Amino acid sequence: MGGDDIDKQAENIAELIVNAQRCLVFSGAGISTESGIPDFRGEDGIWTKLDPEDFTIQRFVARPEVRKVQWKLLAEGGLVKNVQPNAAHYAVAEMDKLGKLDCVVTQNIDNLHQTAGVPDDKVFELHGNMQYVRCLSCRKRFPMGEIISRLAREELPECEACKGILKPDAVYFGEMLPQAVLSEASRRANLCDLCIVIGSTLVVYPAAYIPEYAFNAGAKIVIINIGSTPMDSRAAVRIEGKAGEVMGKVMNHVRNRIRK
Repeated sequence: MGGDDIDKQAENIAELIVNAQRCLVFSGAGISTESGIPDFRGEDGIWTKLDPEDFTIQRFVARPEVRKVQWKLLAEGGLVKNVQPNAAHYAVAEMDKLGKLDCVVTQNIDNLHQTAGVPDDKVFELHGNMQYVRCLSCRKRFPMGEIISRLAREELPECEACKGILKPDAVYFGEMLPQAVLSEASRRANLCDLCIVIGSTLVVYPAAYIPEYAFNAGAKIVIINIGSTPMDSRAAVRIEGKAGEVMGKVMNHVRNRIRK
């Protein structure tokens, strides 16, 4: 798709945003790769460097040596990097400032939507957040930085409250998605009239049900992604392109329309 075509499609998306009453943004790994975060399943993805089996909840709990390796990686910045939001994250935050965002439902665990300025209570993280650590026993939550600072003296940190096992507050294989978050995200999807998918292949379930719920409830679907998705044929607008570039164009058109 050429530049003129993308600009015209971006204008179409802007019109949908301006006319929407309840817009839900659904984001996946493709929005964050532009901030330098590798995806999990791509050619250079995380699973080409690490054993996915080490990220099952069963192995994490059963094997202290697996936990030690992961905490070492975290201490070295191998799983959590000092990354910043990109133009797509800021575009979504601008939608909120303009009163055009109901919520963000994200598959990402990087906290970048909040860093860009979307309020915490409008971000529903289906797969957790690596900026936090949770105790598997008492469920107390700690900032990741607080636990990282302890790794200089503790090879395997424990919960200071109950001595339970600490785990990054992301959903590991074998764990259920946070049910309260999934329930509220599903409710919002059934109420929205526009769902914008940014950077997701829509093949990871149950997260990928969210745009399907929106479509089945009558919402228009917009898809911005590099690569096809199973919902392409149901999209009112489908753009093959980088999230930051496309959303930057979209918000230029939104601003112009709101100023008129």
